[in-house]
Amino acid sequence: MHLVLVPGLWLPGASWGRVVPLLEAAGHTVHPVTPPGMGSRRLDRSRIGLRDQVTDLLALVDSLAGPGAAAPEPVVLVGHAEGGALVHAAVDARPRLVRRAVHVSGTPRSDGHRGPDLPVVDGEVPMPEWWELDEPFTRGLDDVTRAAIRAMAVPSPAGVLTEPQRLHDSDRLRVPTTVVACARSSTELRRDLMRARPGSDELALLDDLTWVDLPSSHWPHLTHPAELARVLLEAAAAPAADRREGLAVGRTG
Repeated sequence: MHLVLVPGLWLPGASWGRVVPLLEAAGHTVHPVTPPGMGSRRLDRSRIGLRDQVTDLLALVDSLAGPGAAAPEPVVLVGHAEGGALVHAAVDARPRLVRRAVHVSGTPRSDGHRGPDLPVVDGEVPMPEWWELDEPFTRGLDDVTRAAIRAMAVPSPAGVLTEPQRLHDSDRLRVPTTVVACARSSTELRRDLMRARPGSDELALLDDLTWVDLPSSHWPHLTHPAELARVLLEAAAAPAADRREGLAVGRTG
């Protein structure tokens, strides 16, 4: 099976480095994605928008599972935080090619919605200082991990946050989806979503939704790679209509 790993804001594909070998050891082919504009701090990303990154992801999905693929295999798309916006847009564009979508520390971005409102500098969004981030984003991080995140961080294109999500195919709602709650529990996350957008969030429309609690941090691929890898392997293997509400995954180290 192909597992495609999409990072969230400020991170390149290398941020999945501690998870990739664990998934490969289970026999999967793993593709950590570095979206356009995220390969270097020196790039001009001022004209890159959400659709540019989605188009790049779709090209990969088509090469792995589309009609022209050399050896098509099932594809599971995994998005960390705001990387879930790319994943959900790809599911919308290719619902028949995606076996399951997994959102880690995030949820699908609904049609017409934009990303969080963060300061834009010269067409890009620099990673804020740690003290500027809300507590759930810093929970569970030691100084070593903070330094590692900061060292690999690249400003994100502003257009990825300011360009609205555009969804068109209702078949996306039938693609099995797993949401992995990390820094906040699934109970907290669902409560906050209902307060913000009661009954209108994309999650409320999905036919096959599984919630998994992974007590860790907002960045579990860096702080709890073994536990996250286990969750991803279980999600990849799960059949459709697997509705194990509130499944808890305890820490193993």
